[in-house]
Amino acid sequence: MAKRDYYEVLGITKGASDDEIKSAYRKLVKKYHPDLNKDNVKEAEEKMKEVNEAYAVLSDSEKKAKYDQFGHAAFEQGAGGGQYYGGFDGADFGDIFSTIFGGSGFGGSFSGFGGGSQRRNPNGPSRGRDLEYNMTITFEEAAKGVKKDINIPIEEDCPTCNGTGAKEGTKPEMCKTCNGTGQVRSSALGGMFQTMTTCPTCGGKGTVVKEPCANCRGKGRVTKNRKITINIPAGIDNGQTISMRGAGEGGKKGGSSGDLYVTVTVKPHKQFIRRGYDLYLEMNIPFTVAALGGEIEVPTLDETVKYTVPEGTQPNTTFRLRGLGITKINTSIRGDLLVKVNVEVPKKLTLEQKRLLTELAETLGNNVNKTKKKKSILEDIKDNIKGK
Repeated sequence: MAKRDYYEVLGITKGASDDEIKSAYRKLVKKYHPDLNKDNVKEAEEKMKEVNEAYAVLSDSEKKAKYDQFGHAAFEQGAGGGQYYGGFDGADFGDIFSTIFGGSGFGGSFSGFGGGSQRRNPNGPSRGRDLEYNMTITFEEAAKGVKKDINIPIEEDCPTCNGTGAKEGTKPEMCKTCNGTGQVRSSALGGMFQTMTTCPTCGGKGTVVKEPCANCRGKGRVTKNRKITINIPAGIDNGQTISMRGAGEGGKKGGSSGDLYVTVTVKPHKQFIRRGYDLYLEMNIPFTVAALGGEIEVPTLDETVKYTVPEGTQPNTTFRLRGLGITKINTSIRGDLLVKVNVEVPKKLTLEQKRLLTELAETLGNNVNKTKKKKSILEDIKDNIKGK
């Protein structure tokens, strides 16, 4: 049966770029890989052989140039371009499969053509896991900074067996199933590819514990509550995270500890609103103070301060009090306090107050209701007799 054109096999046109060739190959690997076609493995293997052959040529600039010039004849014995042995030496299959399958090879690491991908020693030291912790603090604590003690469960090596999981005086034995590698190898595509999966006997550890440690029951790890002091800096904002190096889980078999990430939630304040490092506050002031000017008392996060309102202040005017906002993290610089004033109009006035305001309105040319003079008791009696 005549071979199909390599460009046709990959579903691309002649002159396709390297990225287009690689992208087309990735899609076909996902489509035809035997591990993803359990119901039709034989046909999938044939398709993959064809796809691999095409990609091995078109991904290699020299082979691609020969193929573009001579076609399949370029790789036949005695043809003007040498001989094609199907070695796929020009194709970066490790990179392709790592990208497609995340380096896991369908449950393990992928190894192409018996080369065997490198894997860390399953019995060697490894870094501990990073941990996350969510903490809620008050608005004032976030503004001024605070120290908080927390207790969190930390997993670390068992002190009795030093993380081996074996009874004192004994040690783990090498797993005979995987010969200590923690992985077992299986073939695909008629032996062209090999996949590495976690050893079912030792669970990837490479060793088997015959007599387990009584303290950790063979796990090699124990969980302890650890008290940690967290220094929350002044100026931290809602949703920000503090990183604490080495405060996470202990490493395995002497490995370094992971980190602890503390995410802070800040409770809202009854009066203040924070925007960046500035604070915003709304206040009511008497209309007389707004008109004539005067001194008001303004609350801050530290203490109450006095501020002089200029005469003729209009409703919704905002005043800036510098340096009374939030401290910028790890500095002595503070934001500002912005105070928006609402002019408060009294709802009840005495007759005298109304008379005075009426006189003021007349001098300003305002058309207002005239204040009526209060009647005496005798005048009220006379009005009632007259039927008024």
